[in-house]
Amino acid sequence: MKLNELSTPNFILNLDALENNLKVVQDLCNKNNKQLWPMTKTHKSTKLAKMQIEYGAKGLLVGTIDEAEAFVNGGVEGITFPYPISNIANIKRAIELTKKARIILSFDNVDAAKAWNDELSKQNITLEYFILINSGLNRLGVKPEDVASLAKELKQFNNLKLIGISTHPGHVYGVMSAEEVSPISKQEIEVMSKSKRLLIENGFDVEFVATGSTPTFFDVVDNEVFDILRPGNYPFYDNIQLSLDICKEEDCSLTALGTIISRPSKNLFIVDVGSKCLGLDKGAHGSALITGFGKVKGHENLNVIGLSEEVGKIEIVGNTDLKVGDKIEIIPNHSCSCANMTSYVVGYRGDEVVEIIDIDVRGNSKKPLL
Repeated sequence: MKLNELSTPNFILNLDALENNLKVVQDLCNKNNKQLWPMTKTHKSTKLAKMQIEYGAKGLLVGTIDEAEAFVNGGVEGITFPYPISNIANIKRAIELTKKARIILSFDNVDAAKAWNDELSKQNITLEYFILINSGLNRLGVKPEDVASLAKELKQFNNLKLIGISTHPGHVYGVMSAEEVSPISKQEIEVMSKSKRLLIENGFDVEFVATGSTPTFFDVVDNEVFDILRPGNYPFYDNIQLSLDICKEEDCSLTALGTIISRPSKNLFIVDVGSKCLGLDKGAHGSALITGFGKVKGHENLNVIGLSEEVGKIEIVGNTDLKVGDKIEIIPNHSCSCANMTSYVVGYRGDEVVEIIDIDVRGNSKKPLL
């Protein structure tokens, strides 16, 4: 099947661009002797997770317990949870995974750690964990000056073993210009260096220092303080990454294929791609660099100015040869949330459709047993 024969709207995935993205990031990690544990909430696909492992990733950072179960059942042998889990049902599900894989936890408080230790002690299991560090996002994690105090409190739990510290500099997505990415990267390095030093000075071993965000990855991958890099968005990239000069348009592997269905005025197209494909957000932390609801690939004079649920409004600036019935590709603002809108993506090379890839870990995928 040819790409232009697909019905619309449809999410399409440029496999050549995807594979290049995976290779570039993995090669940088290999060159700098870093372990890559990518965040999988971007794609939520066992197929794509396995590809990351095949390219050389040592394990995966997961967004949900559902992801962890799906990937472990698919053969992945290393999973890290990036946040404290305190729900007992989730804890029990995660403990089951230790029979098949290395499971690493993350904590920034004593209560969640106690809940884990209570359950682990019943089965005489010990799990490794990171202490979460707040490097500026002000969401999860402790400040560097508090890390040793927390480590001392967590030391009481015999079924938990501290192996290092981790952070997510997600506030990079709130910068006002591409030039502001570098200062966030420097902050990331300084905060984690200080946290590691303070732990060592207080008698703790720090085997691993982990961090992760796609925009800062390229700044910090060669820094000696980090052992593990955990970017997420890089397989797909998106309009936010474009706005930060992290990638080029041809690197954006995931797009929404749509058809122009109307031209109600000289300066307006209507396309059959709406908010149920592209979403209405401009990034998890509100990127000020995004003005529309996606970027029309290859057409700088078209702006996605509005979305209804099933259709989008595209402003025409100047002249265009496009007409009703023509197909266009729209690069999402935020590919992570868009991938979660569909059950599959259509993989292609050139103009040939070659593969259907299931997005099989989207939503709350495991139904409770009644």
